[in-house]
Amino acid sequence: MANVDTSLRATIQHQRRLERRRWRIVGGIGFVAFFTLVLDIATGPSMLAPGAVVNALLNIGDVDEMTRVIVMEMRLPMALMALVVGAALGVGGAEIQTLLNNPMASPYTLGLAAAAGFGASLVIALGTFGLPLLFAVPLGAFIMTMLASGVLFAVASLPRMTSAMLVLTGIALLFLFQSLLSLVQYLSAPEVSQQILFWLFGNLTKTNWLSLSITAAVTVVCISLLMRLSWQLTALRLGEQRAAALGVDPQRLRLVVLFLVALMTSVAISFVGVIGFIGLVAPHVARMLVGEDQRFFVPLSMVTGAAFLSASSVLSKSIIPGALFPVGIVTAFIGVPFFFWIIISRR
Repeated sequence: MANVDTSLRATIQHQRRLERRRWRIVGGIGFVAFFTLVLDIATGPSMLAPGAVVNALLNIGDVDEMTRVIVMEMRLPMALMALVVGAALGVGGAEIQTLLNNPMASPYTLGLAAAAGFGASLVIALGTFGLPLLFAVPLGAFIMTMLASGVLFAVASLPRMTSAMLVLTGIALLFLFQSLLSLVQYLSAPEVSQQILFWLFGNLTKTNWLSLSITAAVTVVCISLLMRLSWQLTALRLGEQRAAALGVDPQRLRLVVLFLVALMTSVAISFVGVIGFIGLVAPHVARMLVGEDQRFFVPLSMVTGAAFLSASSVLSKSIIPGALFPVGIVTAFIGVPFFFWIIISRR
């Protein structure tokens, strides 16, 4: 009996050490995200010293008024939006992969991004229907994304629906909305088609405090609810039959998680445009570092996605001084070789 107690205590101590190590990894990547945030604010046509940026953010030290205005009014909303959108896409990709047991699944590959692009293109091509362009385009992208999510939701509700069938449905939606988007661009005037193309590249330049507040609020609520489902999602990774034996309803869990991910990612995409690869790369990095335990997997996917998009924002302003590349192009340039590295290293 004493040997059993000793072995049990040793196992518990080992598990506690493992948990502390995983939280340190999450904290470390979180510090990287904060570092990229400071660099993102400091980078631009008027370069700022990182120390001056920190002083302006914390309201300490002697910071001139011009620097304070540049930091707080001009660059901080875009830099924070990069963190929020990166976190939303990272967690969205992580939960879609968990839900469907497919490492290639993400909001992008399920057709949600293509639906957003089609919705935005319709508004740009047909008019804003009396609404300001700043709100009409995100609204069109959001509505079309939620319609695509409704199709996925309806398919997931069908009896005997499997994860593979849901992935195939998402791929079908991806090609459908891409075809419709191409049709809108083909029928539009050249200047309108150019506007659509620029939106599809993904950019943070239209960010304001209102759009940031809406995106941040939806992201925080959705991630908090997903964290409450962490043990059920971890059980689901053991297989649907084992999860059901532990008291988990796989079909209900699939519907709830799909709705939360669709809502979170559709709001993020509607304000910044199509940004790919974050929903694929961030979960793979998190999985390599902390495994499948959702208590650590979700937070690490969140901070990894945030750091990835924030670093991409820095690079988009640094490639050519004075020029601003769309951040969606930069994430693709970074994501493709990084993803190949993951495939080769993990075989």
